[in-house]
Amino acid sequence: MCLGVPGKVVEIFDDSGLKMGNVSFGGTMSKACLEYVPDIQIGQYTVVHAGFGISIVDEEEALKSHDAWRELHKAAAQEGTDIFGNPL
Repeated sequence: MCLGVPGKVVEIFDDSGLKMGNVSFGGTMSKACLEYVPDIQIGQYTVVHAGFGISIVDEEEALKSHDAWRELHKAAAQEGTDIFGNPL
């Protein structure tokens, strides 16, 4: 299963000629390549897949996605599983 998760860009920097950024996923920070979203700005959200920002999404859409993830985790925990159905 492939998942792309929206995160908020909190820093943009150059790393050996590549546009990179630090992206926050609900407070968890991750480094991502932003070459595929060259117009992205600090404070915007990008869907990150496999370490690459692949699209820019507006804040409302990103927050809807975060809410859906929280609900999925909550429902799985009530069943005693992770989001993939594996026992906790």
